[in-house]
Amino acid sequence: MNIDFIDLREYETSEPKALDVAHRDALASGIPSLGIAPVRDEERRYRLTPGSVVGAFQIGDLSVSICPKVGIRKLIFLACYAMGAFKLREHERHHFEDSETLPDAMSLSLATAARKAFGRGLLHGYRTEEESLHTVRGRIRMGDQIMRRFNIPVPVEVRYDEFTEDIIANRLVKAAAWQLGRTRLRAQKARDGLREVAARLGNVSLVEFPPHDVPEVKFDRLNERYREVVMLSRLVLCRRFFESGRGTVAASGFHMNMNVVFQRFVTRALQETLGVSDRTLRSDERLPHIWLDEDRQVRLKPDLSWWDGPRCTFVGDAKYKRIESNVPNADLYQLLAYATALDLPGGLLIYAKGERPPASYRVCNAGKRLEIAEVDLDGDPDELLFRIRELAKRVLCIRAASRPGEPSAFRPHGRGSAHGGARKAVATSAEQVGNHRTLIAGARMAESPSPARPDGLRRFR
Repeated sequence: MNIDFIDLREYETSEPKALDVAHRDALASGIPSLGIAPVRDEERRYRLTPGSVVGAFQIGDLSVSICPKVGIRKLIFLACYAMGAFKLREHERHHFEDSETLPDAMSLSLATAARKAFGRGLLHGYRTEEESLHTVRGRIRMGDQIMRRFNIPVPVEVRYDEFTEDIIANRLVKAAAWQLGRTRLRAQKARDGLREVAARLGNVSLVEFPPHDVPEVKFDRLNERYREVVMLSRLVLCRRFFESGRGTVAASGFHMNMNVVFQRFVTRALQETLGVSDRTLRSDERLPHIWLDEDRQVRLKPDLSWWDGPRCTFVGDAKYKRIESNVPNADLYQLLAYATALDLPGGLLIYAKGERPPASYRVCNAGKRLEIAEVDLDGDPDELLFRIRELAKRVLCIRAASRPGEPSAFRPHGRGSAHGGARKAVATSAEQVGNHRTLIAGARMAESPSPARPDGLRRFR
């Protein structure tokens, strides 16, 4: 079968592409976020404009690749960071070419990490098995033996521990390699790398894990060398972690929604920078019911919110878009609705990239201030995390306005990180608060001293 390859770039309109009616309709139904516009005065030629969904798609004999604007390397870093996998330096081990698709890049990453993990041999562990045997091994399951084999001596219902390489960690790696191998990989070295991984795991069971129920692996000194390859495998298998529930992609392949990737990255990075858990600084998946109206018909789900028990003290929303001139009115209306429903003095809109200085809007006759912040995704990970620390200061300032009259309890300490100052302490002062007219209230800290963190921050309760 002849394969037609179409290469696109996120949010960029392509040159005219020749498509018959069947291919056009297949693209429209398979990738709902893809804009398809006919070329004037040219029959069966269309300009394609991708949305925020990037990756590789297989639709019949069409193979469509949508490259993210931030690049494959940065996308993998953001996705891995958002999952809490590995951070900063580890992703730089993989050298990708600009022409590689997302499945190719993920395959190369997985193969490289697997070689490193398997360097000292496959990891073995104990797995509990329950079987019916003609000899006794381990312990007899007396209850099952009586119920199933009453007055029959053999076979015997037994339970035993098997020391084997067929454990969850190896199963995850094999499942991820199999999943990537089902896509149409363009790079021969990517296909060779996956075949190498599959050959090393020949005695491991192939298990198809549901994307919403991929098991986690607890790491210790015995299996620490598997951390990177297991986390990459979970990223492949949990791909729906980065897929939006709206406009579901019907095409097969490997793809991510950049809106979801950006939101989850910002949430995770702020949690780690501020030293709070996901129960305090919550994403839109861990929220109580928030209603806009008194009749409880319109539910709200902000991307970011800070909770002190049952009380919300900060609300924000992350937008994967670039501000060229003015902030979209719809985004301001959305943030105003959040602040009003939660009875807060304001909120924060976080955009992915922009060239304007931080701005704020005071709403007439409402006494609420809507603030704008931007996180430039360009640069290396150290620079990106430095921008997150600057964003954390804004979050604390806005949160302080919702807690007037409380003394400041946030005092950074420690030296920070060795990665070019990537973990400097978040300084708070009256000058940073500015127009809020109050000192940063911060979160209440434990009375007993806590050990210094690498980023120089204390953990909040």
